[in-house]
Order: sequence, then structure tokens, then C-alpha cells
Amino acid sequence: MAGARILIVEDEKLIRWSLRERLTGEGHEIVEAATAAQGLSRLKEGTFDLVLLDYKLPDKTGLTVLRTLRRGHRDLGVIMMTAYGTIETAVEAMKLGAFDYLLKPFDMDEMALVVQRALETSRLRREVHTLRSEVAGRYGFDQIIGQSRVMRALAETLRDVASSPSSTVFLRGESGTGKDLVARTIHYHSARAEYPFLNITCTALTETLLESELFGHERGAFTGASGTKKGLLEVADGGTLFLDEVGDMPRGLQAKLLRFLEEKTFRRVGGTRDITVDLRVVAATNRNIEQAVRDHQFREDLFFRLNIITVFLPPLRERQGDVELLTEHYLRQFAAEFRREVSSVSPAGMEALLAHPWPGNVRELRNVIERAVLLAKEPVLGPQDFALLTGTAGTADPHHLVKLPPGGVDLDQVERELVVQALAMTNNNQTRASKLLQLSRDQLRYRMEKYGLL
Repeated sequence: MAGARILIVEDEKLIRWSLRERLTGEGHEIVEAATAAQGLSRLKEGTFDLVLLDYKLPDKTGLTVLRTLRRGHRDLGVIMMTAYGTIETAVEAMKLGAFDYLLKPFDMDEMALVVQRALETSRLRREVHTLRSEVAGRYGFDQIIGQSRVMRALAETLRDVASSPSSTVFLRGESGTGKDLVARTIHYHSARAEYPFLNITCTALTETLLESELFGHERGAFTGASGTKKGLLEVADGGTLFLDEVGDMPRGLQAKLLRFLEEKTFRRVGGTRDITVDLRVVAATNRNIEQAVRDHQFREDLFFRLNIITVFLPPLRERQGDVELLTEHYLRQFAAEFRREVSSVSPAGMEALLAHPWPGNVRELRNVIERAVLLAKEPVLGPQDFALLTGTAGTADPHHLVKLPPGGVDLDQVERELVVQALAMTNNNQTRASKLLQLSRDQLRYRMEKYGLL
């Protein structure tokens, strides 16, 4: 990595000169300090990519400087140098975050190689931190749009939950209320933010595949298991695992999840040893979980274990004033994303939005605004731009729910589109989608098979 800025803290002038000559020859900018005090002072005067730090300085030891440096420059790479090397000092230096430890007299080629590796590691760390900061910004509390009383209370609760040490959080609310966004916000504003955030939808896979995804499997555990595979519980160690639609998890897996939540241990499928991990589980459901317990579809003991810290996400119809705020937010977002000259919503258009019951909640509103911005003919959106909202189509015949075009329609295509929309509005929850279409679940599955949606 050429062009780095390196601080050399070394009391021997000849060694400083030798290091400066070699490193400037490789294109680096060198700043020198002969004492610990000078070195710490130089660090306050500018930004550095790496520090070469002598262990034995006239005023302090290098380890003392390293401790001080770590408090204000946590990610700065440090290479310790010493002629008094012991295993104990090397171990302590590495524990304090030193990248490497060089014994004097060192070979200049070896030193240059260590410097190159340290600079590359520092660069990768900065990139990772930059990406994490960008991701955290996308899931900041300011992205939870709403000024209604219930949303202000929710934001305050989420701040408390994010900072709490609790390893289990239970999110409840209707489909489309933003449980995925809330789960990510909790993660990226917690002490676990530097570790993975992984998510899985419990209805997206068969019971066998879901078990393998969560717990992993050993080679030969089942047909096709040609090697050992880590599950999400293992991969997410230190971070957060988001279990969406946990209320629909097969009962056979509920017992295994309960054991993990209680003991923090699990076994891979086909495994014989317990694996221990430390992670936070954020579980979410849109079901009436108490009714599911009464119907023996969900384990009561698992419900009690999940129900320690429960956060209820309000439906959009209970968020007075938030439809306007969300509309403005999505309007700006999609106008910029699609480069469309759409600036506002007319009073009549806003009246149509406010009159809609929003069964699909924020997700439905977002989809409606996205479509309106994409297809808008004018810079100001009106009721005609929200024609998908029942009863708000500006040109619709008031005696009919749907206006039949003069050229007719393909009825199968219309039915397929309605099924697709219902599944999208309910995040592929077949039970809720069937209710939206006023079908039984079997009738919905028949149509999904008919139109290749399974």
C-alpha cells in the first residue's frame, strides 16, 4: 500500500533514519518521534495509517503508549519493536491490539513485508467500518418514520431494547408493519453491531431444510449431505439472528429452538457434540400467538420463553398523521431513485390515501407510492395515480369494484395478478393472503399451483 502516513516512535536516531530511508523509498510519508510524549503529541496533530512503536522509550514503555493509543485510536495499526523481547511482552502487546512484534535487530526486508501486511489490514478494517456505518445509517432510528404517539413510544422502546443485554426479543404486529426494519435497527444500534445480522423466514423452507439452515449438519447426516455445514446459529455467533414468521415454525423444530434459547447450545443435524454460541435472537410473528397456543399449533413453553421482551408494532390505521409523513418520505425516495419529476400529492390525492384502510400497512403504502411515482403523468399525484386503492380510482365506475376495459381481459391473468399481490402484501403468508382474497387456504394453494407460484 503506497502513500501511507507512518509514525515512527523510536529513541535511537540511527534506527529512525534507517526506517525512514527504507519506507520513504517505498512512497510512504514518515513522521518521527523520539519519546512517548512526542509520539502521543504527533498523533493529536494528524491522521496516521500505521505506528512503528519501540518498547523501551526514555519516558514510558511502548506498552503504556499502546494502552493510551487504543483509547483514542482503536483501529490504528501498531507494530511493536524491541531489543528486549520476551514471550510475556509479546503476548501483552498482541492482547492490546498490536498487529505484530519485531525483535531488533530486524531484517529490513522482513520489516517492510510486515508493514505492508499491517497497512493492508488497516485498510480493510477502515473499509469494513465505513460499510458498517453506511448500513447502520440505513437502519437508524430516523428511518422509523412517524410522529404519532404510538410511534414515538415505539422509538423510545427500541432504543432501550437495543442497549439491553437481553438475548431474546419478540416482535409482534400485522404483516407489513416493518418488523424486518425494526429487527435490523435493534441490531445495528446494539453492542452486537460489528457482528453478523442474519435472517430467515420460517415458512420459506420445508421443516428438514429449515432445521439444516438453522442448526447446520454433519457429513452424511442425510442424503445429499456431502460435507459439514455450519447453520445460521453458528454463523451469527456474536451477532443477531432474525427469525421471521416464527409463529408458523413447525412444532418439531419449536422444541429444538426452545432448548437453544434456554441453554445457548445446540447440535448440528447428525452431530453428537454440543455447540455453544452467544447471539441475540429476534423473533417475529403476525399471528395471534395466544390463539395458536390454545390451538396446540405453538408450544406454550416456547411462547413464554420468547415473551420476555415483547415489542408490538402498530398497524398503519392506528398511526394518526403518519400516512402523510410516510407518503412524503417515499415520494422523495422514489422520485430521486427513478429520477422522476414528481414533487407532491394533491389534496384530493391525500384524501384518497387517508381514506384507505391499509390492510397491508406500511409495505402496502410504500408499494402504492412506488407505482404511482413510476407511472405518474404529472408532477403532482392525484387520486387517479392511486387507482389500485379500492374505492379511490378517480375514473372507476362507482357501481363496480373493477372497470372492465373495452377490449376485455384475460381472466386467468387478472386472477394470477391478484394472488401475486395478496402474497406480496402478506410477505407470502398464505393464511393471511387467503383471507385478503376471501378464499380458503386450500383454494389459495390450488391457484398458486395453477399459476406456478409454489
